[in-house]
Amino acid sequence: MSDKPFLRMDNIHKSFGEIIVSAGVTLEIEEGEIHSLLGENGAGKSVLMSILCGILKPNSGQIIYRGKPLNIGSPREAIQQKIGMVHQHFMLVPNLTVAENYVLGQGSPLRLIRNMNEVHARIRDMSERYGLDVQPDAVVEDLSVGEQQRVEILKVLFHGCDLLILDEPTAVLTPQETDRLLDLMRGLVNDGKTVIFISHKLDEVMRASDRISVMRDCRVVHTTQVSDTSPRELARLMVGRDVLMELPHSPCEPGDTVLSVEGLSCRNELGLPALRDINLQVRKGEIVGIAGVSGNGQTELALALSGLLPVDAGRIELAGRDITGLSPTEINALSFAHVPEDRHKMGILMPMSLAENAILERYDQPPFMARGLLQRQKIAAHTRDLIARFRVKTRDENEPISNLSGGNQQKLVVARELARNPDFLLVSQLTRGIDIGAIEFILQEMLKQREAGRGILLISTELEELFAICDRILVISHGEILGEVPPDRDRLEEVGLLMAGKKADQKDMAAVGH
Repeated sequence: MSDKPFLRMDNIHKSFGEIIVSAGVTLEIEEGEIHSLLGENGAGKSVLMSILCGILKPNSGQIIYRGKPLNIGSPREAIQQKIGMVHQHFMLVPNLTVAENYVLGQGSPLRLIRNMNEVHARIRDMSERYGLDVQPDAVVEDLSVGEQQRVEILKVLFHGCDLLILDEPTAVLTPQETDRLLDLMRGLVNDGKTVIFISHKLDEVMRASDRISVMRDCRVVHTTQVSDTSPRELARLMVGRDVLMELPHSPCEPGDTVLSVEGLSCRNELGLPALRDINLQVRKGEIVGIAGVSGNGQTELALALSGLLPVDAGRIELAGRDITGLSPTEINALSFAHVPEDRHKMGILMPMSLAENAILERYDQPPFMARGLLQRQKIAAHTRDLIARFRVKTRDENEPISNLSGGNQQKLVVARELARNPDFLLVSQLTRGIDIGAIEFILQEMLKQREAGRGILLISTELEELFAICDRILVISHGEILGEVPPDRDRLEEVGLLMAGKKADQKDMAAVGH
């Protein structure tokens, strides 16, 4: 490494009250490299980059950029320093065109309007140069998620940035779009740019990087050349212990159908069509995956199955019983458990204790209530048992669940739902926002439930999660099931095409079988 790195973030501290989000981070970036910042959600990656691009101010520490101290007070100042960030959640105005988004906040509206032809021409030239296929007159809300991401990347380049920060850019992409993005990153570096790539996906980091820095507990714990490390070592650095990279499981022997969905159609909260003629079955003793880019009807499918979203057409059966149109309370009384995609919105009550969260859906049932009174000792014993079995890191059952990490919160939600001994388990985004060690444990627990004969429908945007434990995978796009594939990583390209909206033909479907 040179004596004067292109960028050095030195001993960066940041906290919100008592919550520490950057605990003295030191990071060096060399010019003309792809430097990956690897770590699980909550490790401090996005916070550190938000400080670099002017969204947050550090409590202490300094940034040296191109050999000089850097003090940035806003994202606009960062762009003036040729530093730009493409955020995980896009920063585009949906009802404006691409060109209009590019010139927002860039000066006098009258002057910009006169120069819009020039803006259009420059966007087309840069789009062709980088192979991004961005149309300046396209309205953002009419674009797919992958197209919107290309718009965001070209926006940073349009403003002349030399240092590009890409925050979890592959989270909303198909495998083919991911390959295209990783190739683009290398092309940008070859063109003289420097890229910081934020991710928690080991395979992509290994493919894309020149160097890798691993963050854990809001610190950088290790920096290495990609040629000097391996996925297994990176996983150990992220978690602090060895992690099982492959989960062995035996072929499934499915039993009777526990969930049957026929011709299901429904609308989203805005009244727009979200699901179109969904047909699927889940049998006891199997895990069926639902793969797809986020926003293609997965959320509505989970809500409809759990009674939280009205059904326009179709039929839902649980163990042969028609549950279409039943209320969430009525479905909750059946042999049905649900791990929701957003634990904070639908899975837990943050100010309440672990014990209170552990009985949320069963507080009025034996053994937790008798003669109208809560049985505190039995509730405490039940919660302590869940904590021990699922290795939830907590002081005790009376601790507010808000004090726990995301992974430990998720463990408690999963433990609570499995404690109901359901015949059918609906799971959405099982491993979202949890560390790789907790992922390993929870996936193993899902396999145990499968062996116990439960039917599981696993909805996930993480293909590795689906390939690891599913017996078969259905792919959803624009609210339709477009095909079914086995959990074979050699079929990844096929899954990507289905995710992008290319229907499987009947020959392919017949070859897959059940």
